[in-house]
Amino acid sequence: MGRRGVSEGEFPVLGKLLVGSPFESTGKQQTGDVFRCPLDTRNSVNCSRLHLGKLSLDNVSERKDKMRLGMTLTSNPKDNSFVTCGPLWSHECGSSLYSTGICSRVSRNFRLSHTIAPALQRCETFMDIVIVLDGSNSIYPWYEVQDFLINILQKFYIGPGQTQVGVIQYGSTVVHEFSLGEYQTVEEVVEAARNIDQRGGEETRTALGINVARSEAFKRGGRPGAQKVMIVITDGESHDSPQLQQAVPDSKEDNITMYAIARPDDKHFFFKVTDESALKDIVDALGERIFSLEGTSSQGRGFGLQMAQAGFSSHLVKDGILLGAVGAYNWNGAVLKETNMEKSFHQILLQGRVSRGADEPRSVSGLLGGFTHFVSWISALRGRAPRFNHTGKVIVFTLKNTGNLTILEALLGEQIGSYFGSELLSMDINGDGHTDVLLVAAPMFYSEGWEKGKVYIYTVTPQVHAQHRGRWSFLTALRTPFGSALAQIPDMNGDGFRELVVGAPLEDDHQGAVYVFYGQDKTIQHQYRQRLSAAGFNAGLQYFGQSLHGVLDVNGDGLVDLAVGALGAAVIIWSRGVVRIQAKLIFEPEKVNVFNKDCRRGGKEVTCMSVIVCLSLEPRTKTKTKNRTDVGVWYSLALDERRFPPRAVLDELDRQQRRSLVLQTGGGPSCQRLGFSIQETTDYGRPIAVVLETGQQNLDEGPVLDPDWPSVLRTELPFWNGCEQEDTCVPDLVLHGHTDLTDVQSFCSSKDRDTWSLCGHQRASEEDSVYVVETGRRRVVVSARLENQGENAYGANIHISTSSNLLFSSLIVKDQSDIQIECFSEDRLANQRRCNISAPFMKSLSQVSFRLEFEFSRSVFLDHARVVMTTSSDGEDGYPDDNTNDIFLPLKYQTDRLLFTRDPNPPRFEIRSDSSSSSSSSIVGSAGQQLSDLHLTYYIQNLGIFSVQDIVFKADIWAVTRKRNQLVNITDYSIEQVAGSHCTLHQPRTTNEVTAEDLSHLSQLNHSNSGSLRPSSAA
Repeated sequence: MGRRGVSEGEFPVLGKLLVGSPFESTGKQQTGDVFRCPLDTRNSVNCSRLHLGKLSLDNVSERKDKMRLGMTLTSNPKDNSFVTCGPLWSHECGSSLYSTGICSRVSRNFRLSHTIAPALQRCETFMDIVIVLDGSNSIYPWYEVQDFLINILQKFYIGPGQTQVGVIQYGSTVVHEFSLGEYQTVEEVVEAARNIDQRGGEETRTALGINVARSEAFKRGGRPGAQKVMIVITDGESHDSPQLQQAVPDSKEDNITMYAIARPDDKHFFFKVTDESALKDIVDALGERIFSLEGTSSQGRGFGLQMAQAGFSSHLVKDGILLGAVGAYNWNGAVLKETNMEKSFHQILLQGRVSRGADEPRSVSGLLGGFTHFVSWISALRGRAPRFNHTGKVIVFTLKNTGNLTILEALLGEQIGSYFGSELLSMDINGDGHTDVLLVAAPMFYSEGWEKGKVYIYTVTPQVHAQHRGRWSFLTALRTPFGSALAQIPDMNGDGFRELVVGAPLEDDHQGAVYVFYGQDKTIQHQYRQRLSAAGFNAGLQYFGQSLHGVLDVNGDGLVDLAVGALGAAVIIWSRGVVRIQAKLIFEPEKVNVFNKDCRRGGKEVTCMSVIVCLSLEPRTKTKTKNRTDVGVWYSLALDERRFPPRAVLDELDRQQRRSLVLQTGGGPSCQRLGFSIQETTDYGRPIAVVLETGQQNLDEGPVLDPDWPSVLRTELPFWNGCEQEDTCVPDLVLHGHTDLTDVQSFCSSKDRDTWSLCGHQRASEEDSVYVVETGRRRVVVSARLENQGENAYGANIHISTSSNLLFSSLIVKDQSDIQIECFSEDRLANQRRCNISAPFMKSLSQVSFRLEFEFSRSVFLDHARVVMTTSSDGEDGYPDDNTNDIFLPLKYQTDRLLFTRDPNPPRFEIRSDSSSSSSSSIVGSAGQQLSDLHLTYYIQNLGIFSVQDIVFKADIWAVTRKRNQLVNITDYSIEQVAGSHCTLHQPRTTNEVTAEDLSHLSQLNHSNSGSLRPSSAA
């Protein structure tokens, strides 16, 4: 099968697949042909040949061997006709063989209706030659004249569309030996010349012979448009010379080119016969001159359409057909058009050389491939040149009805040898009638050591310009010319956008593969959605994907099927419809009512419910209504699957993992009822997660599931809140609390505490607001009560925060309440707790009393203690003012645990009179030693658990007599181990003069008989 050998036509009764076979033989010639393959799926019928290889053109010396008919196929859905081409069809022109190409238009009845040869031009050897032969008696010997004539005839290229020859003989009269076109080959003409006898004659009337040839011979079998050539062979003697002067100008007026042998005054057209050897030279020179008429000009003019190979590609447009001619104009390439209005007129639209830049050498443009593919967007066309500058090029141009052509843009390839532009495809993805993207294939693009191929995507603007959007490719480790064929197919997944099919015929060791890409908005998704591999068919296919076509609905299901060409085979791939499983869950009742325990499961009272599972098939692709099919599907249902144990459990009979249903495409839903029960739980706040998973039982038959449609339905089954409003509840939480600390008034009312310093000095106005922390107390207790005077409070909680001198110890629920309280510390906040109340909700008109215990911190001492409790819930509280209880306690600490001690052996001194002198005295210690100074030490210790502040110590030293004699001087005083402490010395009233005074009658000095030196300290 040919590389481009697959096309489809849609016919009234049963579709026919047309398969091109360019290597098919007709007789001994390899002409190629087209096969017609019935697509009746009920019968296995072989394909039949259309025998289009027998097509022929009149008046042309054609060569049909290896013309590759069927290499191009283009169908016309309007009249179910098609065009097939043989781009290597050739015809002879002299010694040259021109491959101009040929196409055939075939009707819906598979009859050849018209033959198209757009590049066929008349040969330069298209001549009518009349030889005027002198047969008078002066010509001798005659056989030499015959040999001379035969040598001339053998130089001519005689045949249809080329040269034809007629001969007249004259002497005294004129005789028509044979007419133009009477003999069709050189052999026939030579044989006829051998049979010409000399007529003789006394006179040589050359003018008569020329006039008869001009007026009669060119009309006997002459062809319109053929070049007229007259060759006069004579010995140069003429008996009607006066008439000869008029005969020559008359011939020139009739556009007859004359060659005369024996005219002595014109060496260019006259060859005088003198002997036999000279005769041969004349024949050779005359033959060379005649040959020059069929060649190129002396300026070396190159080929035009002689090697065009028209039909290498084809494309149908509104008013005709476009044909690519890769070999036109020295293999620059051209685009030819045949219009429906005038089928014999072929207009050259685009020549390869117009794409060459002004500064580009002609030698480079000669390397271009042909502009061989065309796609329309309003009035824009595109041609491709995959070998331009060795990298490839795409030309965007417009053509007006007047034939004027305008080049809009040129897209250039980026890699040598990638064959950029070898395949083009314009796509109207969203079906609005305007082209959205232009796809340009470079199937031999080299990447990572392999020829992997690449397809470029260009967006097309309303101004017809192609803008480079990006590029994408599918790369494998195999040698994969991705993009060897491109085709647009209708919407396959039901999203309303057309799809793209890309062929990779060398993938999987030349077995081939086809990729399907989905359209989206105005572009193509870059990731392929389906891969069809020839290896999966197990049919021994090779080069699967070298041609693609998707137009025909083969099996009549309303879906367009895909035809794929391979080497020696064509494959039809049926399209399968795309459906979605529409799932719906209906719960009875709609919400879980945990207040209604209506059945028993496992010996426990539980809430029983049921769920109705409804499934239906929604077709995404348009199919025929009568072709509804039954499809087996399965489903599985999971309740609270991520919790253990789950709060909802299916009944034992309904716990089957997968359940089956048979659905009809486009039909109504099919439903099943399943029972389940709600287990006892404390989590009634969060809904129950319900997961329904669906799938298709048989993946190889019937429609396929939409891959973009979810196969899992997730929903939630909520709990009924027990409130008037289904969505919200309005609770009314009230929080009360008090502490067990004793205020000062109560503390001081006790008889054993009335002597405490606080009780003696505290002002009455402050007694009620200050609380006492007794000696030995380490904890404080807060008794609280929470009431819900409104509706159910879901997510009820208490937030507890304390001052930094209180540490949370415990919370105990009192009175054996069924309400539970769980407390958690807030992250990174040591003095805050969050307590959940009877999760998930606190019932209406319920209350709970609880006891909070806090320990006093041993490192943080404050003059107050504070406990703040705030209650809240998920609902909006009806009266939020009573949701907070703030306990603030100013503190005083009892400090009767201070221990005061002194040196157990305090120093004593006596004042004695000196025996040696009655006027002097001395100070003697208790041991009788004489003293110069005394040291007194006192100790204060805190034996309690709390620190004591503002301690004042006072000492009275009775050492000032009544006459103000100061017996002792305090030289130094200090406090150790207490930072921030200080001492103050109160100086007594003394005199600087010593007054005589008798102290002998005093045993000691004390407050009754002396004054004191009073140092005081504070800590």
